[in-house]
Amino acid sequence: MTPTPIDGAALLDEVEAFHRRFNVFPTEDAYVAVTLWDAHAHLIECFETTPRIAFLSPEPGSGKSRALEIVELLTPRPVSTVSASANALYRLVDSAAGLPTVLFDEVDTIFGPKAGADEALRGFLNAGYRRTTGALRCVGEGSNQNAQIFNSYCAVAMAGLGSLPDTVLTRSVIVRMRKRAPNEKVEPYRQRIHEKQGHVLRDRLAKWADSVREQVTDAWPEMPEGVTDRPADVWEPLLAVADAAGGDWPARARAACLELVNAAHDNDESSLGVRLLTDLRDKVFCGADRVPTAVILEMLLALEDAPWGDVDDKPLNSRMLAKLLGQYVTPNNKPIKPRGIRTPSGFPKGYYADDLTDAWTRYCPPPPGESATSATSATPQISGGESVADTATVIRHTPAETATQPTLAG
Repeated sequence: MTPTPIDGAALLDEVEAFHRRFNVFPTEDAYVAVTLWDAHAHLIECFETTPRIAFLSPEPGSGKSRALEIVELLTPRPVSTVSASANALYRLVDSAAGLPTVLFDEVDTIFGPKAGADEALRGFLNAGYRRTTGALRCVGEGSNQNAQIFNSYCAVAMAGLGSLPDTVLTRSVIVRMRKRAPNEKVEPYRQRIHEKQGHVLRDRLAKWADSVREQVTDAWPEMPEGVTDRPADVWEPLLAVADAAGGDWPARARAACLELVNAAHDNDESSLGVRLLTDLRDKVFCGADRVPTAVILEMLLALEDAPWGDVDDKPLNSRMLAKLLGQYVTPNNKPIKPRGIRTPSGFPKGYYADDLTDAWTRYCPPPPGESATSATSATPQISGGESVADTATVIRHTPAETATQPTLAG
């Protein structure tokens, strides 16, 4: 007798309902994403990439660990940890038992400011996101050692306070958890009772995954408009799962994709360099063609809700400014550096808009409306009683004049 096919959409509905019993996620889209992530872990061999899922919150007691507990019940070969070495994880992934689902709780302690020794673990999380990468390690004892490549590709779920390194965040579906409001109720979780219920769903997910494995392996899901590059890599496996399940899951998945990708951009504090470039364009230069370094620093430090007053525990200075901007290049593919600027009162170092335009175009979000005023109209005082207006007078150099200006590296 031919077994009755498993209704994938109905099964995902049940998985979502199981999460809703114990988890309060911040949005409906988060329930969709987590459900699809659970299912994708059963099909991980079908994909080129596996997105990490990160449950993050600013305060303890926001349900992050409980979210990991429920994910653990629904995913294959789960391994929970709050502390692990990269070498142990490489060996775990490379074992004959099959790919694990690794669940990191308190991941903020791994990537916090005092966790410099965990660069190898960060490398594991980054490399394991894509099937084709691995780690080269020496194995053996003493002088009798051989180089061996260890696989790191596996599903990873994380929970922690605050944020994570940008290299990890960009490979993740981010669920920003919150403390439950008084009117938000969940069912008390009892492992002895609910573990069995979760495992029944897990086993059904595994059977359904076997029935759609070939379909998912050959799938190239259509991405929502505007979702490209790394976000597309993150969401492609989840959309493939949704398409295989059918019902309303393909539409819900794409809506969740757009919402969560946009939310990640809205909350992205990962690149201080991009923030600096954007503030220079929109808050400092504002159409001026050159601005002295002293003026740039004064104007950046005066911005409210900006990070420039506390960069590495001290205010932004000329050396930090040069280091941040030196990561980017001019239209001539040379590192952006301060140059001499001729003003009525001297020859200070500063930066030219022409040197920054390529970086502005490539890295910054679209500029706001054209109502911004030029930096030359601002008049806060700088050292010696000289005004910004005096120092930042806009005088466009001719090419010959520019060529004679000294290039300063610091």
